[in-house]
Amino acid sequence: MSRRSERHDETAPLEGGHAAATDDRTPPRHARGRRRRVVVLPAVAGVLAALLLLTGGYATYSYNRFVGGVTHVDAIPSAGDDGDDDVDGVAQNILLVGDDHRPDNATPDELALLSTDSDGGASNTDTMIVLHIPADGSSATLISMPRDSYVEIPGYGQNKLNAAYSLGKESGGSEAAGAQLLIQTVQNLTGLTMDHYVRVSLIGFYRVVDALGPVDVCLNQAAVDSFSGVNLPAGVSTLDAKQALSFVRQRHGLPGGDLDRQVRQQYFLSVEARKILSAGTLLNPTKLGSVLDAVSSSMETDSGLNFLQLANQVKNLRPENVRSATIPILGTPTISVGGSPLSIVEVDKGAMPGFIQGLVGPPQAYTDAVAAAPADVSVSVANASGVTGAATTATEALAAAGFVTGAPTSASATAATVVNYPAGQEAQAKAVAAYLPGAVAVASSQVTAVTVVLGSDGITVQPPVTETPEPSTPAETTAPEATVAPEPAPTPTPAGTSYAAGACIN
Repeated sequence: MSRRSERHDETAPLEGGHAAATDDRTPPRHARGRRRRVVVLPAVAGVLAALLLLTGGYATYSYNRFVGGVTHVDAIPSAGDDGDDDVDGVAQNILLVGDDHRPDNATPDELALLSTDSDGGASNTDTMIVLHIPADGSSATLISMPRDSYVEIPGYGQNKLNAAYSLGKESGGSEAAGAQLLIQTVQNLTGLTMDHYVRVSLIGFYRVVDALGPVDVCLNQAAVDSFSGVNLPAGVSTLDAKQALSFVRQRHGLPGGDLDRQVRQQYFLSVEARKILSAGTLLNPTKLGSVLDAVSSSMETDSGLNFLQLANQVKNLRPENVRSATIPILGTPTISVGGSPLSIVEVDKGAMPGFIQGLVGPPQAYTDAVAAAPADVSVSVANASGVTGAATTATEALAAAGFVTGAPTSASATAATVVNYPAGQEAQAKAVAAYLPGAVAVASSQVTAVTVVLGSDGITVQPPVTETPEPSTPAETTAPEATVAPEPAPTPTPAGTSYAAGACIN
């Protein structure tokens, strides 16, 4: 791949976003001109490698040596700066960041292997994934956030998500300031509180994968892309570190562009997790030490992250329970900013609360609540479906079911139907949700009563389904029943996508 072709792999970040029209501050350096950028997947690879390897083999390796190589930064904002309340309690949320910065200690040979050169010290965060680990550590969900997501960056207006780190760093004069602004932005976007932060550079990804050794991937069809350098046949291919970098970077030639590239990244993580947990890694002290050295020397974290404690929490985690999901979006339109066209990812903000709750589970108060009687519930309906009259129809149906209804309204377009409710009205929300099968009930500080927001998913008001009891057998013919112990409740399946061993993708 030539360096000239690589320059066309990306457009420049937004020059100030909407803030450019309302804010006379000088745009940050990264927004003032085009520069070549490389999209990678380093932080996720690094943290998964560390957790899984420490779980299986830290006794054969010096933990102090590992943590001694990790760089720490004051990344977590102080309480009260994060916007929304913590919706998932004691679960762990780790913001994993992969950036395109090439560190000063990268050798010319390493940079050549990456088909790149020194970047002059600038950095954009091109991979941003929240690693969500529930309290019992039985599963993990990787929540991907497209770097071109058009979001509100506190203090800077609308901009692409991957600009938040650079804006904070240049304004605050430190990497800590960049990390804190990025975390505030992600917390406001998702409603999840970030407990920890991990950042790994481009060269870090290469070093981790190189130490881990060749990784097998499978494609349904051949992939050739001069921009990323990928050149793979259909079927199974064994990738070295350089080929792996090309594999997770490919965007051109994929129907969904950047969104399909996220699928590549999620798939690669699943394959890598199995590689890490294989006997060839865990029972090989030399390889184990090399991978952990590569991880620690390439990683930057908040000072409160204790890898050994976290590894112990996920000691029973299996690759099939590492799942992937992407935040809901409405499309990838091109908008006009300052008279110039800009391609963005439009986030479905209305669907975000329900999406997050689908991953972390409902609050205990909602789970424990008993549905109220319809006559004791006040509910209003907002139409965000794009279907004329949908809110009026739903309001009339709820009124016919006995609910106290307010006047129908309209709302910004969204895909998913949601039942929003204020804290303390869990019973009322559960009553309404029973009439909207498929809708998610979400606690919200933005409403004062139960409010249904109709999305374009086609969910309509329907009477709750009740099970009809089977006719009883006459007493004289009833045989005595044996006492049978109840079956244990099945373990819930984590939300998201899990790539089975040997799976192939496009």
